[in-house]
Amino acid sequence: MNASGASAKADADRLADFVLFTQRSCILNLSSELNKGNISFPQFFLLTYLSSEDYLTMSDIAKKMGHSTAAATGLVDRLEKLSYVERMHAADDRRKIMVRITAKGIELVSKMRKEIANDLVGILAGMDEDQAETVEHTRRAIAGRAIA
Repeated sequence: MNASGASAKADADRLADFVLFTQRSCILNLSSELNKGNISFPQFFLLTYLSSEDYLTMSDIAKKMGHSTAAATGLVDRLEKLSYVERMHAADDRRKIMVRITAKGIELVSKMRKEIANDLVGILAGMDEDQAETVEHTRRAIAGRAIA
């Protein structure tokens, strides 16, 4: 392995540690907040997808979530009962169901995003310059890739 490969491996190892540490911290807070609203992680992840789109079809949801269409329908059913999403029929094809997030759903995603950002502020503030540089380098690399 050459020097740049070893450096990339070292960066990847440090980033993996960072991800695991931040994941534990963020997920614990996220879990307690979501439990208050009886929302599961998959349901929350679906809300985060919907918060960045005008709408998603059931097949879009199934693909993004890695589920069958039937499982995606179950996720949407529960979220709809809690008023976090709503279903609409496509104007051009009434058989096509579109799902969009409601104001209540946007509020939940926004609140959770702020909580995660607050956790990260504390974590990032405690980093030394090398650690912060590794995180920033990785953030730029990830931003250049399409993530589902």
